[in-house]
Amino acid sequence: MVIELEAWLREQRARLSRNNDTAKAIKYCLGRWDAFTRFLDDGRLYMSNNAAERELRAVAVGRKNWTFAGSDEGGRRAAAIYTLIATAKLNNIDPQAWLADVLARLPDHSAKRISELLP
Repeated sequence: MVIELEAWLREQRARLSRNNDTAKAIKYCLGRWDAFTRFLDDGRLYMSNNAAERELRAVAVGRKNWTFAGSDEGGRRAAAIYTLIATAKLNNIDPQAWLADVLARLPDHSAKRISELLP
């Protein structure tokens, strides 16, 4: 089915003017065909990047509100927190519940066993 789609897209692109917006979109897709069809070889991959874009949107929308970072080090810390929260979500763990549990256990937890607290 995907082979037929690629052939159809090539046919359609050949019929359209180079300046046509649809032709440009088809050219873009065909130019990235390996990446576009990668999900067929690896069942863990999604067909689109909508989930990744949705996660990044929260960062882009709220960046003006996050002046607490205040420095490069603050930015690195914020990135670490975003990563932990995203990891919790990917593992079907409620980030708020996980973070509350970690913060409650942290004072009595050995630094050598910190990896046990990861989501």
